[in-house]
Amino acid sequence: MQNILRKIYNKCFCRNRLKKLIKRGLVVGKNLSIQGEVIIDESHCWHITIGDDVTLADGVHILSHDASTKKHLNYTKIGKVKIGNQVFIGASSIILPGVTIGDDVIVGAGSVVTRDIPDRVVSAGNPARVICSLDDFLSRKKTEMEIFPCFGEEYTLRKNVTDEMKMEMNQKMKDKFGYVI
Repeated sequence: MQNILRKIYNKCFCRNRLKKLIKRGLVVGKNLSIQGEVIIDESHCWHITIGDDVTLADGVHILSHDASTKKHLNYTKIGKVKIGNQVFIGASSIILPGVTIGDDVIVGAGSVVTRDIPDRVVSAGNPARVICSLDDFLSRKKTEMEIFPCFGEEYTLRKNVTDEMKMEMNQKMKDKFGYVI
């Protein structure tokens, strides 16, 4: 019950915070999916543009300012951040000021994006670098789906997966992976 209440609170809190940021000048496209604990730079959000069909996974930080120079130079560096369409930014990634992320991009979990990322690639690391094309990545994953077990929507929390189904998933995956819709 506590978990459900926390999800409802986080969703409402996130929606209200997002409305406040948009009112301040944040530009957001259609179908933005924000997972828990995402931080979007509140003090300079009007420098940030997020495209359509973007997912920001748990713990993503999007920064459009860098105050490291403030004490010494009395100025804070600011930079525009543009995130294209159909972008997935993995958990705990950090997007730094002055970065443009192209369309159809996957940013791996834990990445620190310090420079621009072109369209249709997968990038990861600290600092993030391009590791392959999106087409190569998806081709490899389709091949994996022929080897590893695939589970339907009934195996998700949103469809109330049972304890027995959870055990079945773990048994079928053995020590490896699986895919769920």
